[in-house]
Amino acid sequence: MTDNVSVTSQPTVQTATLREKIVQRSPWTDALRRFRRNRLAMLGVVFLVLMLLTAILADVITPYPFDYVNLNLQARMLPFVDPTHILGLDASSRDYLARLIYGARTSMLVGLSVPMLSFAIGVPLGALSGFIGGKVDFTIQRLVDVATAIPPLVFALFLLSVLGSGVGNVIMVLAITGWVESTRLTRAQFLTYREKEFVTSARALGASNWQIITSHILPNAISPLLIAFTFAVPLAIFAEAGLSFLGIGITEPTASWGKMIGGGIGNTIRVYYHLALFPTLLVALTMLSFSFVGDGLQEALDPNRSQ
Repeated sequence: MTDNVSVTSQPTVQTATLREKIVQRSPWTDALRRFRRNRLAMLGVVFLVLMLLTAILADVITPYPFDYVNLNLQARMLPFVDPTHILGLDASSRDYLARLIYGARTSMLVGLSVPMLSFAIGVPLGALSGFIGGKVDFTIQRLVDVATAIPPLVFALFLLSVLGSGVGNVIMVLAITGWVESTRLTRAQFLTYREKEFVTSARALGASNWQIITSHILPNAISPLLIAFTFAVPLAIFAEAGLSFLGIGITEPTASWGKMIGGGIGNTIRVYYHLALFPTLLVALTMLSFSFVGDGLQEALDPNRSQ
């Protein structure tokens, strides 16, 4: 009898343990599991990790670590697949592979820094606008209306013409012109959650406004903000490439994919087509990878998605 009881009770204990694990499973764990099932998103993650490692280790992995800056006036412009330089030399006799590698550092730096600064401006403004309301909301929304009325590209051209070119100025200008969308999104999220029952309960228990914002509303609003951040990164990379293509973005000797595209388009493009082709492909693949990751996060963080 004792053996029978122990045998029949064992599956019950295992079932109870399994149910306890299911109950205790975090929503973020489920989101990560769904994200990992998205093959395109994981492919984008792999490519972006490679780009980040390339940007960080540019000084180590490039075959000619100084040729991206120093001019070799005795050399000449070399075509694609040269024995001494895999991707040849550019019009200034600099190793083109080294320029592409260091261009990844510039693109990753701009692409990640601009959304961080934009969200650092937009999220607090949107939170104040949506949570407090009244005159604060009216003032912030009028600022948003003014910023929306000014074309971002024209404003960026004006600021860069005043401040001058360079990586730091490009990041600052793009952040100044890119905070509107994060402000609107954050305001919409706070307007949605500020009247929810859990916020009312926290206020009834004596929680301060700061505690309600940071501990109750913001954690629930983080998912759409995270998705928006992911989609903002390729837009920043594309904006930097466009400004550098126009000649007012990144200055020499810093390598930039956009500036390399502009330099590769000219009378020699029929022979030295790779000077414009490779940086264009890298910009396109980087933007596509971030789009894949953003789509994957949007599906994984969807609260209405079945488990």
